[in-house]
Amino acid sequence: MSLLPSRFIYVCLHFLVFYFQLQETQQSSADFRFYIENHTRNPDDLSRKQIRIYQLYSRTTGKHVQILGKKINANGDDGALLVVETETFGSHIRIKGKESGYYICMKKNGKIIGKLNGRNQECVFIEEFLENNYTALVSAKYKGWYLGFNRKGKPKKGSRTTQTQQEVHFMKRQPKGKVDPLEEFRFTTVTKRTRRARRLKSNPKTN
Repeated sequence: MSLLPSRFIYVCLHFLVFYFQLQETQQSSADFRFYIENHTRNPDDLSRKQIRIYQLYSRTTGKHVQILGKKINANGDDGALLVVETETFGSHIRIKGKESGYYICMKKNGKIIGKLNGRNQECVFIEEFLENNYTALVSAKYKGWYLGFNRKGKPKKGSRTTQTQQEVHFMKRQPKGKVDPLEEFRFTTVTKRTRRARRLKSNPKTN
């Protein structure tokens, strides 16, 4: 009879240890779910992880895209800067004017308009890099509808655009007098003089 209480206490202790381990596991799982939900339900946190500033050169007009409040055109001179907010995942971007603060958005009828609040899905575009070295911007909400401008620089309705049209082809350019830091490390210029100097240094002539 003396062994019964000790065994009972032993079983109770094991049960308590198991109970606390189970509680800790459930709490960790809850904390992890909370972390995932808070980092996936708030797209604005993700969309502002990377910010770039450049100009968007229009193949059609030979000028740059500029955002003048609600009105947008492709008649901007050199210096029409855009702030491009890139999401963490994929090539989804939001584009706003550096001076105006308005975002490029596409309405459900395909019309291009500027909005101060760029969180709406209508203000998100996907970069498509084309074989001719140009970039096209397709709406993330309205599939197959592109950002485009006619020869006069006026926006085209997204429903009237296709990827093959020159009106939707753009080229990203750095602000005047500035160089992309990545480009500085990507290319190295080697002149004939440099090659000759290296050849002479490796094979010196003796008299």
